[in-house]
Amino acid sequence: MQITPEILQNLQNIVGASFVFTDDETRNHYGHDETEDYVFPPSVVVKPASAQEISEIVKVANEYKIPVVPIGGRTGLSGGALSIHQGIGLSTDRLNKIIEIDERNLQVITEPAVITQVLQDTVLEKSLFYPVDPSSRGSCFIGGNVAENAGGARAVKYGVTKDYVLNLEMVLPTGEIIWTGANTLKNSTGYNLTQLMVGSEGTLGIITKIVLKLLPKNSHNVLMLVPFYKAEQACEAVSAIFRAGIVPSALEFMERDAIDWAIKFIEGVNVDIKPEIQAHLLIEVDGNYPDVLMLEAEKIMGVVENFEIDEILFADTEDQKNALWRMRRGVAEAVKSNSVYKEEDTVVPRYELPTLLKGIKEIGNKYGFKSVCYGHAGDGNLHVNIIKADMTDENWKTEVPKGIREIFELTVSLKGTLSGEHGIGYVQKNFMDIAFNATQLQLMKNIKQVFDPNTILNPGKIFPDGL
Repeated sequence: MQITPEILQNLQNIVGASFVFTDDETRNHYGHDETEDYVFPPSVVVKPASAQEISEIVKVANEYKIPVVPIGGRTGLSGGALSIHQGIGLSTDRLNKIIEIDERNLQVITEPAVITQVLQDTVLEKSLFYPVDPSSRGSCFIGGNVAENAGGARAVKYGVTKDYVLNLEMVLPTGEIIWTGANTLKNSTGYNLTQLMVGSEGTLGIITKIVLKLLPKNSHNVLMLVPFYKAEQACEAVSAIFRAGIVPSALEFMERDAIDWAIKFIEGVNVDIKPEIQAHLLIEVDGNYPDVLMLEAEKIMGVVENFEIDEILFADTEDQKNALWRMRRGVAEAVKSNSVYKEEDTVVPRYELPTLLKGIKEIGNKYGFKSVCYGHAGDGNLHVNIIKADMTDENWKTEVPKGIREIFELTVSLKGTLSGEHGIGYVQKNFMDIAFNATQLQLMKNIKQVFDPNTILNPGKIFPDGL
């Protein structure tokens, strides 16, 4: 996409010349996220500081029919922030303030570029709790979490981003600035534009302010690591724990390779694992009454002891707890450091996890690839990392996509879907026909067209035909 001197001058007039970048280093920096090794630099990077400036930028883009891609913390895994048609890379970096913490109503109003963990730590100082915690919480932006409907380890008890978003200020692709709802816990007034925006992947509007619901913080938690001799039994135990009447605050599954690689990759994590162990469950319960938590932990022990397990590790100190969580959150980076890989984000009803895991391994054998699986087992969300290892470039290019399609077909046949928390973006769009028929896809395209008549906002995402 050619950015003419006239367009460049218009952008500089809006945000100031020092916040418009055309150099290769900056363009490349904002041209990638954490999606495999893709790099799609925008033609120009622009850093606005307000909704009004974004509105003016969008109006220029509409006039000249220039693509605009909202770019947040660039931690995404589906290519949602990639400027695949170049154009304007609209960085939200400067919209990074927590505007208000409403302690009376347990709400926070924030701009989109606040780092998720910063938001969590800030409200925690006031004894408030924002529970959604993606593995990248130390670097991802809260605006990106909203755009992708991010989840995380504690979604099993507390829900995902959509469950906390009350209202949004957004700039429409045509330049108007609107609020989508109200700062209330209940709202049955008209269509739910707020929830339509959550998970829309930057294709329907640019989020500039977010109103989030908060919870009172919990005082205590118990964390245990359960080793299983059979990976499928670890998956079976997930459903059994819920059927026993326990709702953990986190229930994470890690295959043997995932935990081995993470231990090698992350300093300060020491877990002794017997050679025969195939998988682990990392299980947390939280609340305000330690005695109740110990009773729940004992009940969980009673459930998992019905399976072939080794000795359960209880994290006795905060340092041990932090080490185990660093291990879990570091799995993706550990895998990435070991091999070229593709990460898929499957989700099924939790009872179907053993069938999904078994099927993934069978499909890998069929097409000649190895996979490392881990994820938020408590809500049926299994991350599948397909490892290139010693596969030929030709097989990686031709056979792996066939295998991925079969994995998604299996997932949908188990009443699951393509993504639990990563979104569709650029890399999953060609599989959307597995989850939706032509009528469903056309309805979504019609919504996109109403919001974005000139198709300038994050084009080429979600839909197979690149709308």
